[in-house]
Amino acid sequence: MNKDEAQKRLKKLRDSIEHYRYQYHVLDNLDIPETALDSLKKELIEIESIFPELVTADSPSQRVAGKVLAGFKKVPHKIPQWSFNDCFDKEEAVDFDKRVKRFLEKDSDFIKAGDGQNGANNSKVEYVCELKIDGLKVVFEYEKGILKTAATRGDGKVGEDVTENIKTIESIPLKLKTPVDIIVEGEVYLSLKEFNRINKELEKKGEEVYANPRNLAAGTIRQLDSKIVAERKLSVFIYDIAQYEKTPDTQLAELNELEELGFKVNKNYKLCKNINEVIEYWKVWGQKKVKENYLIDGVVLKVNEKKYQDILGYTGKAPRFAIAFKFSAEQVTTVIEDIVLQVGRTGVVTPVAHLRPVLVAGSNVSRATLHNEDEIKRLGVRVGDTVILQKAGDVIPQIVKVLTELRPEKSKPYVFPKKVAECGGDGSIERVPGQVAYRCVDKLSTIMQRRKLYYFASKNAFDINHCGPKVIDLLMDNNLVAHAVDLFTLKKGDLLNLPRFAEKSADNLIAAIDDARKVTLARLITSLSIDNVGEETAVLLANTFHKLEKVRTATYDELNKINGIGEVVAQSIVSWFKNSENKKMLDALLKEIEIEDKTKKVSNNFFSGKTIVLTGTMKKYDRDQAKEIIRELGGNVSSSVSAKTDFVVAGENAGSKLEKATELGVKILTEEDFLKNITI
Repeated sequence: MNKDEAQKRLKKLRDSIEHYRYQYHVLDNLDIPETALDSLKKELIEIESIFPELVTADSPSQRVAGKVLAGFKKVPHKIPQWSFNDCFDKEEAVDFDKRVKRFLEKDSDFIKAGDGQNGANNSKVEYVCELKIDGLKVVFEYEKGILKTAATRGDGKVGEDVTENIKTIESIPLKLKTPVDIIVEGEVYLSLKEFNRINKELEKKGEEVYANPRNLAAGTIRQLDSKIVAERKLSVFIYDIAQYEKTPDTQLAELNELEELGFKVNKNYKLCKNINEVIEYWKVWGQKKVKENYLIDGVVLKVNEKKYQDILGYTGKAPRFAIAFKFSAEQVTTVIEDIVLQVGRTGVVTPVAHLRPVLVAGSNVSRATLHNEDEIKRLGVRVGDTVILQKAGDVIPQIVKVLTELRPEKSKPYVFPKKVAECGGDGSIERVPGQVAYRCVDKLSTIMQRRKLYYFASKNAFDINHCGPKVIDLLMDNNLVAHAVDLFTLKKGDLLNLPRFAEKSADNLIAAIDDARKVTLARLITSLSIDNVGEETAVLLANTFHKLEKVRTATYDELNKINGIGEVVAQSIVSWFKNSENKKMLDALLKEIEIEDKTKKVSNNFFSGKTIVLTGTMKKYDRDQAKEIIRELGGNVSSSVSAKTDFVVAGENAGSKLEKATELGVKILTEEDFLKNITI
């Protein structure tokens, strides 16, 4: 075979293989044996090995794995990648529908089109419903119909280049049916059949199995060896066009366009004329989801008309024209094998149920908090009980019911012990006056010290890089650190003899500790692990007193008068600063650190000394940024609305907090009002 003959044969082979690939991996229909398709691929590779100069970027041979990458380079997204807001029941879906219509009726184009003339409740807005596949979002860019890059979502602005791994996925076309420039978005997933096959192979080898298909899919995409990726047979559904010169007028037409270009689109989408049809679709698929060969965790509904999508636009984090309508919480049964008491950083003792491991909402679960003694009594839970365990989305698993009919005959009610070994001293515990919690009597136990140090170095407190729980355990186990101040006296030589510490890691930790020596008053107070004092209360104290010495000497009455600090918190603060050991520790710490004053002194004191509640979404700032601005201007941020609230800042999609503020007569600020009254 000469070069001209090879070129002609390769053209026919590529077209034929692409045709059968599309039949098999996109349409799930192959009219030749799979072994015959493999033979065609084998011939293609053999010819290309003889004439390597004839290999093209879209050749099926480019799916052949074996390339090992050194790492993944960062890829800036040309189009920002958003995530969806969630709703969990039909009432929330109806609220979303109302928000969409209210927003559209503010726009003159919507009114001119005639859709908004009869009032918000009668406005014509159609939705396209698509199944929300539980996988990993990937962004694909094609130039002139050829796959150029595939990148993970990352932080929405920058992702990781996983093109080589994506090429091994047969359901992704390397070449489109039309030579267009386009950026599309899709979900990489692993079928349940393939997930079970992989786990069975791991079990045979005595290796640890994967918890759920999504974790395995995400881990697979980030494998540096593309051969491993190819062996795991991932698949992709494409669901959106991010950039295209001839974007269709509707979401429905967009899905059709994707199919015509050769992409695999999930066939179960539906055009719904109103929100009631959306709810019916959601109910149906809540039952049908178990029959599919992939995990589905909800329904994505999008406004069908693109012109309305453009009017609605985006908030800081999500589109206004779409929402993820999650399925109801998944519930399973399991058995409580033990109830174990855990000691927290402030000495509070929390009962935790150790469960017979069970798969719930796509994750293996073996622990669930029982919160406190009163919750145990309310549930009537005992060791050996069969219970209903519930997990919705990212919510911590919770026990919702005991199936008493399955209770072992000799089971006994759980009784809180009088002593817990981890508490130190003689292990005694006591019930906190006026609360449901128990705590250690001895406040100096080793476990408490460890957890205080974990928190001290954490992001909310001193934010010391390279100083996580494992490092702190290592330092404590080797008697290098006993208290927080000891971190600031460490030297490089102290670290070099420790396991896992070399020159670079020692330098990194020492540098991170030095960087953390400057700290705001709020972060310092947060780091002290004062009972009942978290991040918000620490900020409140810092903004009220401005100086540490004033916080240290504040009386119970002074503290109790502050809006947001009640009797219990006031007493905790006074008691902590009166304790001689705490005084000694704090004095030593102050010799090693510097307290920064980041409170802005501005002529416009609109927010100074005021209590503000944020609700809804702002266009210019996200929630954390807005909080920081208010705090820098001397204001206090609260999470709940009360008669003592000075202002409620209401952004888009404001909910119950706005309603409560209206009921109480609290002054409401729009985003425009907020922006006028800040000086940054």
